[in-house]
Amino acid sequence: MSATAVPTPAAPAPERPAHRDRNVLRWLAAYTASMVGDSVYYMALSWAAIRTGSPGQAGLVLALGAVPRAVLMLGGGVLADRFGPRRVVIGSDAARCVFILGIAVALLFTTPSLWLLITVALVFGAVDALFLPAVGALPPRITAPGQLARVQGMRGLAARIANVTGAPLGGLAVALGGSAMAFAVAGALFALSLPLLLAVRMIPGPAKSPADGAEGGTAWGELRDGLRHIRRHRVLAPLMLVIAVGELGFVGPLNIGLTLLVQERGWGADGMGWIVAAFGVGAGVSSLLLTVRGRMPRAGLVQSVVLCGGAVAVAGLAYAPSLGLAVLAGVFIGLLAGLSGALTGALLQTAADPAYLGRVTSVATLFSLGVAPLCYPVTGAAVGLWGTGPVFVVSAAVCGTGGVLGLCFKALRRAELPEA
Repeated sequence: MSATAVPTPAAPAPERPAHRDRNVLRWLAAYTASMVGDSVYYMALSWAAIRTGSPGQAGLVLALGAVPRAVLMLGGGVLADRFGPRRVVIGSDAARCVFILGIAVALLFTTPSLWLLITVALVFGAVDALFLPAVGALPPRITAPGQLARVQGMRGLAARIANVTGAPLGGLAVALGGSAMAFAVAGALFALSLPLLLAVRMIPGPAKSPADGAEGGTAWGELRDGLRHIRRHRVLAPLMLVIAVGELGFVGPLNIGLTLLVQERGWGADGMGWIVAAFGVGAGVSSLLLTVRGRMPRAGLVQSVVLCGGAVAVAGLAYAPSLGLAVLAGVFIGLLAGLSGALTGALLQTAADPAYLGRVTSVATLFSLGVAPLCYPVTGAAVGLWGTGPVFVVSAAVCGTGGVLGLCFKALRRAELPEA
């Protein structure tokens, strides 16, 4: 009598590399279209604000867009974790599309006024408070854990491609059809991303944590749980400090400051587009490196060191004697600060508990896109008083302080990205 054969357990299927996963690629295409639309939108809003008012008023328009983001961002993270990031991303992206296309139509019949631009910035900022945390929480729901670092590199690469193509596209739209055409192009790109997002398949989300249940499932309780998770985490807590300080010194000169620098030198909208595109090229190389490698040894240490280097390049940009050298400085800023940003995103994705990812992303985005842009009016007013050079140097010093702080925390300095 022969013994019954015992079946051998099947070996687990290998992870599909993110860059060969059609589901990830659909998400990447949607994200790229949306980011190009963002780039065109900010180019259109910044240029319209500069042409409509004084440097201080232009800074005010851009800063007011950050107010609803700052107020509503944490709530957006709670909604992403509660209802799922895909649903929130699709709804908010559709709202951005309809609103910006409506503004483009309105500008066909009227010239942009300061109050109209303020309204645009406020509404768009409010919708962004929902969109941005949900976008940050999507990657763990579309790919395997071992691919998260590579997906973050792909996400950074898409954002840099958006900078390379979006800024010149926005400048061309402004040159051909004014602000109305620029806003129309942005809205069309948001519309393009929607069917791609609808085609993305999701991995089942994580179960609710015990802390969520202890708070009774209320939005306020879930927010408190997310903040507690960050505060007690040995990597996330110092990383949030680095993000807050680094972005505070970075966004002013690279947004309103760059616009005023270009205006001061007489390089025009095309000149600003080339500098922003150069920044995108440098940062794209950094993201491509992370995409190809999948991880980087001693990621926490590298993140802080290259942030310091990027701060030095920011200071040098203000003293570039020609457009060509300013473009070269933009490449170095993108290369160093872009690598720091890509590693920051990868560390956030891999260190955070998946159940809290929307809330963790909302806190990081609150610092980078909600609080830091509030320095726009200060930057604009300071440039009006002292010129671009001193303001860029002071801002770079603040940015570099963020990198130094990262080196002071042992857990962050030794943080690593997981292997596939």
